Amino acid sequence: MGTNQPSSNEAADQPNTPVYRRLARRLQERVDAGAYPAGARLPSEPELAAEFGVNRLTVRQAVAELERAAVVEIRRGVGTFVRPPAVRVSITVDPRSQRFDLGSVHAALPDGDREGRAPGDGEFVVAAPAVTGSAEDAEAARRLGRTARELSRVDSVIRLGGRARAACSYWVPFGPLPAELVRPGRPGNLVPALARAAGVELEYDWRAFGAVGADLADAELLGVPPGTALLVREGVSCTPDGTPALYVRRRIDGSSARFVLHFRDR
Repeated sequence: MGTNQPSSNEAADQPNTPVYRRLARRLQERVDAGAYPAGARLPSEPELAAEFGVNRLTVRQAVAELERAAVVEIRRGVGTFVRPPAVRVSITVDPRSQRFDLGSVHAALPDGDREGRAPGDGEFVVAAPAVTGSAEDAEAARRLGRTARELSRVDSVIRLGGRARAACSYWVPFGPLPAELVRPGRPGNLVPALARAAGVELEYDWRAFGAVGADLADAELLGVPPGTALLVREGVSCTPDGTPALYVRRRIDGSSARFVLHFRDR
C-alpha cells in the first residue's frame, strides 16, 4: 500500500523511454507553457539537434510523434508549426426531454443565423448514393426492417468553426427523395427535411455510441488522416406509432466534439 506512481513527466524520463519520445515530451511542455504559441514555427531540425544534443533523425522522430498527436503541423518545404487548440463542440442529448427528433445537431446548428456562427457553418448535402449491397446499406435495411431496395440514402457533412466536423449518412424507407432535398451543397438540417418529405413526425427510438478509425472516404471528407479516431453515433428514429422511419450513422471527428447527457432540469 502507498506505492508512489510516477508522474507523466517522470514516466517520460524513465531510462527505457526512447530518446525521441523524451524530446517530444520536452517540446510538448514548451507548447503547453506557451513558449511555442499556436501558429508559431518550431526551430529547425539542426537547431533542435544542437540545443538538445541529439541527431537530426531523433528530432525528426520526435516531431513526427507530435504530428501524430495533433500538436504540430508539418508543412513540407516550409517548416513545422504549432496547431491551435481544438475547438470542442458540445452536442446536448437530454434523455428525458428530447423525445422528438429535431436532428441530433440542432443544438449546435439551429435554423437561422446565430451570433458567433461562422460563415459556412451548417449541414450540407454531399451526395445521394444508390443503395446497393454494401455492409452499411445492409445494416440500415436490417435496422429498419426493410430490404435494401426499399431504402433511399443521403449523405451530408456538418461544418462548424470553418471546418468539417462530422460525416453523416441517413437511410429512409421511401423514395425517390425530392431532387432539391438531395442537391449537392444544399444547406439545412436534414432530419426535419426528411421528415417533411415523408409526411411524418419523427421520435427517437434508440441511439448508440461507438468509435471507428476514419476510412479513406471519411478521412477525405473530414480533412483528417486515415485511421483518425471518429466518434460514431447511430440509431433509429420512428413514427409516433413505433414504425422505424429513419436510420442515421454519424462519424464525428473525436478531437473536436463531445456528447453531453443532462439528467437534471437546467
